[in-house]
Amino acid sequence: MTGTPTRPALRLLDRSTWPEARRIADILRKETIGGALLLAAALAALIWANSPWAQTYQDLRAIEAGPAALHLNLDLATWAADGLLAIFFFVAGLELKREFVAGDLRDLRRAAVPVAAAFGGVIVPALVYLAIAGAAGAARGWAIPTATDIAFALAVLAVIGRSLPDALRTFLLTLAVVDDLIAIVVIAVFYTSQLALLPLVGALVPLLAFAVLVRRGVRSWWALLPLAFATWALVHASGVHATVAGVLLALTVPVLARKTANGPAAGPGNATVPGLAERFEHRFRPISAGVAVPVFAFFSAGVALGGLSGLGQTLAEPVAVGIVAGLLAGKPLGILAATWLVARFTRATLDEGLAWIDMAGLAVLAGIGFTVSLLIGELAFDGAGEEQVKVAVLAGSLAAALLATVILRLRARLYRRIHAAESADSDADGIPDLYQPS
Repeated sequence: MTGTPTRPALRLLDRSTWPEARRIADILRKETIGGALLLAAALAALIWANSPWAQTYQDLRAIEAGPAALHLNLDLATWAADGLLAIFFFVAGLELKREFVAGDLRDLRRAAVPVAAAFGGVIVPALVYLAIAGAAGAARGWAIPTATDIAFALAVLAVIGRSLPDALRTFLLTLAVVDDLIAIVVIAVFYTSQLALLPLVGALVPLLAFAVLVRRGVRSWWALLPLAFATWALVHASGVHATVAGVLLALTVPVLARKTANGPAAGPGNATVPGLAERFEHRFRPISAGVAVPVFAFFSAGVALGGLSGLGQTLAEPVAVGIVAGLLAGKPLGILAATWLVARFTRATLDEGLAWIDMAGLAVLAGIGFTVSLLIGELAFDGAGEEQVKVAVLAGSLAAALLATVILRLRARLYRRIHAAESADSDADGIPDLYQPS
C-alpha cells in the first residue's frame, strides 16, 4: 500500500526553473539599464532646478500640448505622470499576470511569500507615516512611502555585485511588481477626488474591443493603439488617474499562446511558445524602462533644495519625517515581518546558502521609493507640500540605497562563494545541473 506523496517543504527565496530564470535575467538587464537612465534624468533635473536657470526648468514643465477639443491640452509634467506612466503600469500588469498564470508564481505556495511581503511593505510604512505626520493634518500622504521603485532598486542591486544570488533579484522584482499593482489600486480608490461616471463607463467600450482583438491574437499597432488611447483618454476624463488604464489593458492580454494548426498552445510550464503578454512585454519594456520612467523622473525630481539650511528645515517637517521613516524603517520592517510570518506558519526555511540578513538587506533596498512615490505625492499635495515630498522621497531613497549597499556588501564573500559553486556545477552548455531535466 503506497502512502500519499508529501509535497516538498516550502523554501523561501528558492531558485526559479531554468526557463523562468532566463526570462527574469532578461528583464533585469533591461530594468537595470532603465535604472541608470532614471538616475541620470533625476540628477539632471536636480541640477537644473538648483541652477541660475531654474525658472526655465519650471517653464518647460508648464508647456502645454495636446488637443484642447478633447480636454487633453495638458502640460508636459502631466503628460509624463498621466501618459507615460500608463506605459509603465501596462508593463507591470503584463508581468504580474504572466507570473501568476504561467510563471513560477502560479504555485500558490511560491506566490504567498512575495505577495505577503508586498502587503507588509505597504501597511507598515503607511502606519509609520500616519503616526508621525497624521497628527499634523497631512494624513492624505499616507501612501507615499509604500511603493518600491523597480528600476532604481535593480540598478542599485546591479552596482552592488553581479554575483548576487538570482533568487534575491527575482524576489525583489516580483515584490516590486505586486507593490506597483497595490499602488495603482490605492491611487484609483483613495486619490480620485471627483468621479465622472459617463466617461468611466464609456471607457469599457474601447477596453472590451481591445480585449476581443488581443484574444483573437491581433498584434497590429494600428488596430490596438487607437483603442488603448481611447481607453486611456476616457479614464483620464473620468477623474480616475489615467495610469489605471494601463493595468486594465494589460489584464486583458492573454498569457498563454493560442492553439495553432501546427500543434497545441503552450501550457503553463512550456516557455518555448511565448504568448501575447510576453510578446507585448518584450516590446514595451524597453520603452517603459528607457523612456517613460526616465522622462517622468526628469519632470518630477526637479526641486529647489535651498542649500543645507533649507534642506535641513524641509526634512524636519512632519511630512518629510514621515516619508523618510516610512521608507527607511517601515518598509523593511513590514517586508521582514510578513516574510517571517509566512515562514513561521508554513514551516518554511530559507533556501540553502541564504540567511535572514540577506532578506534584511533586500527589505531595506525595497525602501527605495521613487517613481510611484513621487506620483502619489503629486496627487496628495501641491505647493510647499509637494516640494517637501520630493525632498523626502529623494533623501529616503538615497539613505535606503546606501544602507542596503552596506548590508549586502557584508555578504559579498558568501555571494561570490555561491556564484563559484554554481559555475562549477554548470555543464559545457552553460546550464546549471540544477536545471537539467531528470
